[in-house]
Amino acid sequence: MRLLSSLLRKACCFCLLAIIVTLLTGCRIGSEAKTPLDYLAIGIESNPGNLDPRYATDANSARISSLIYSSLLRLDEKLRLVGDLAEQWTVIDAQTYDFQIRSGVTFHDGRALTARDVKFTYDSIMDHRNRSPKRGPLRVLKSVEQLGTQKIRFHLSEPHAPFLEHCTIGIVPVDNETPGENRSHQAPPGSGPFALAGINLGEKVYLKANSSYWEGKSRLAGLAFQIVPDAIVRVLEFKKGTIQLLQNDIEPDTLPWLEKKTDAIIETNPGTTFQYIGINLTHPILKHREVRQALAHSIDRDGIIRHILKDQATAANGLLSPLNWAHDDSVPRWPFDPAKAQRLLDQAGYPDPDGEGPRSRFKLSFKTTNIDLRRRIAETLKEQLSRVGVELEVRSYEWGTFYSDIKKGNFHLYSLAWVGIADPDVYYNIFHSSSLPPNGDNRGGYNNPTIDDLLERGRRESDPGRRKGLYHQVQQIIHEDLPYIPLWWVKNIVVRKPEIVGFTPSPDGDFFSLRRTSLRQAPHLQ
Repeated sequence: MRLLSSLLRKACCFCLLAIIVTLLTGCRIGSEAKTPLDYLAIGIESNPGNLDPRYATDANSARISSLIYSSLLRLDEKLRLVGDLAEQWTVIDAQTYDFQIRSGVTFHDGRALTARDVKFTYDSIMDHRNRSPKRGPLRVLKSVEQLGTQKIRFHLSEPHAPFLEHCTIGIVPVDNETPGENRSHQAPPGSGPFALAGINLGEKVYLKANSSYWEGKSRLAGLAFQIVPDAIVRVLEFKKGTIQLLQNDIEPDTLPWLEKKTDAIIETNPGTTFQYIGINLTHPILKHREVRQALAHSIDRDGIIRHILKDQATAANGLLSPLNWAHDDSVPRWPFDPAKAQRLLDQAGYPDPDGEGPRSRFKLSFKTTNIDLRRRIAETLKEQLSRVGVELEVRSYEWGTFYSDIKKGNFHLYSLAWVGIADPDVYYNIFHSSSLPPNGDNRGGYNNPTIDDLLERGRRESDPGRRKGLYHQVQQIIHEDLPYIPLWWVKNIVVRKPEIVGFTPSPDGDFFSLRRTSLRQAPHLQ
């Protein structure tokens, strides 16, 4: 029955594609606004929440923001820290870091970028009145000292091994005194390879090339990020040519169609994006570890990856992918074992009230976005959990409402992904007991003194080998406690037009290599 349902869904999908393709000659999909000549059009599935780097937390905000703002340091395509605004940096001691900022860099409005702007950016993040979500991870920052026009010094309150990763925050100019976490349609000037040219909320974000960018002006006149929530419409826009590049926001069922019906060049690479089920650990049922472990055993990850994701993911054993230096490969994956799940639920005090009958052990809600792929996965999870007697009520929302609920802790279960994971100190922001919102992203309310101690030691330990050992312990404990249920690491998939040259995919789905991308021929896009 499930196979028949899958085949019918796929047939309907391709029939709908065929029908809409025949209509494209008589109408346009999406916004009537034309993409300017020589702009590269990129399709994304959701509106960026806030492009100000002090507030950008969702993936699309962070990825687009990285093109607008330069930072002291930046992660390259192999997730290594390299200099951006910083010509050089020196670790004076475990609590003191000096940065020499390159001269001649200007903001998009013509102002020179100096150490004063760097100090302002970090001071504004640390000012509790501004409610920056970056403040929590930076609480170890004691003060920022300007040593000269182009030199800055950071003083930490204690040793903090991952501090350099916090130097990847985009720099904004002095006097942006009224930042706001809800100003999604505004952003201060940056100094990156592209400048914000305009936002049509829910439709497009336009960036124009920065002619004074310190690495040299992009060969592209600009970028147009086209917001198209529907996956089928995105691929149809690609076929039509109004979208030239897609990265990861792709319905797996459409990949064979793209290969046969378009001129797409499709590239698949390992990725670090981690998909998981978040859990409200204060819930009277979900607070029991046996229940969480039962849910983990109830999920057929391999089946979902094979039938729904079309092998465009790899089953995960935890947050850190094998591409991360601290990944612990000895941590086992959670096998699909419904019988064991039922035994665990019995042990937790939630017996099946009627055996094979229709009554459930208990009912939970599961929140997701209204994206078709996310709803299909949610419905599959609902069916799988029903086999062990757990009733799941799927609630789908548009992105803004969904993400707002998750940040507020208004959920039983939900699914999201972490992108851009580099240093394992990310565990502190997600699972340390002091990282409850708004001081971090411990949205489920996880509290384990042993984990707190290990994460604090991991921050202070400078020796890479000993740090790795500490985070291996963290991964082992998190695996058993299950504050998150790991699902999979998403493979990085790029679908591009043949005229795109020089785009290098990053394991975390970053767009920064667009600064070196060009078009062989840039047709006027409608």
